[in-house]
Amino acid sequence: MNDSFTSKALALLGSAKRSLGLALLAGLLTALYSLALPDYYRSEARLLPVESKALGGNLGGLASAAAAFGVSIPGGDGSDANFVDILNSRWLREKLLQTEFQFHERTWRFGRAETQKKTLYDYLKARNMDRAIAGLTTVLTVSRDMKSKVITLSAETTSPELSQSVVREAVSLLETFNREKGRTRGGAKALFAEARLVEARKEMDEAEDAFRRFLEVNRNYQTSSDPAIRLKGIRLETELRLRQQLVSSISMTREQSLLEEKNDLPILNLLDAGNLPFDKSRPARANMVFWASFFTGLCSWAWFNREWLRVKLG
Repeated sequence: MNDSFTSKALALLGSAKRSLGLALLAGLLTALYSLALPDYYRSEARLLPVESKALGGNLGGLASAAAAFGVSIPGGDGSDANFVDILNSRWLREKLLQTEFQFHERTWRFGRAETQKKTLYDYLKARNMDRAIAGLTTVLTVSRDMKSKVITLSAETTSPELSQSVVREAVSLLETFNREKGRTRGGAKALFAEARLVEARKEMDEAEDAFRRFLEVNRNYQTSSDPAIRLKGIRLETELRLRQQLVSSISMTREQSLLEEKNDLPILNLLDAGNLPFDKSRPARANMVFWASFFTGLCSWAWFNREWLRVKLG
């Protein structure tokens, strides 16, 4: 019985040594493989949207502008959700992919950092724009905190400079959209007032010309003995005053609408502009080596002792 126990113990010890050898070999191969992988660096920007007073908690004009570009806007969310949807929109991502960046890139861990100047589209090496946009999801990610409303925008590439540039360019495009393409109620009213003001001024000029031509012939129409001349003069003068009052009223409405347009735009506070990362975000080489060694050793030991395990577990 002692001999049987000793032989089993020696067999288990031998299988443990073989498993340890395989685990070390797997760890070594994984370490060599991980050295061939490029380092990735993550840069993050944090944004805090602030609702304007004019919006009163509603979606406001930014939602209308986003919807015009095919962006889905949830009905009950505020401007923070709108900003997230704009950052995920095709319009912004196509602009980002077409932007040219200059950066330094190291193709592998011990490689030399080389200066690169290319668009993000070329960096992703996509066959077409659809695949490039799909591939951009692995580079650029957007998230928001439901409680604090803070939006986190992060980019992860093989170059620290490129990661920072991508984040900052995305923020710049978002600000451009908000400033130039954001359609607000005040802006729509200002555009309508501007168009109506042009028409009103034209009508006022026509009324002035008609009254001027009448006065050239009838300077003292008010004291004329002809009632028809007096009535026509009064009518033309009244028409001119109405046109002048209309132009003045529309001009005031236009100025008020321009002020409302500024109040309608949500404010975008930039908490973090996007850092230049110094430490890599991945790959975690030590974890790769550890788990490869652990699972290889465990699986090989279980295979070598499968009969013993079957008896013990059966």
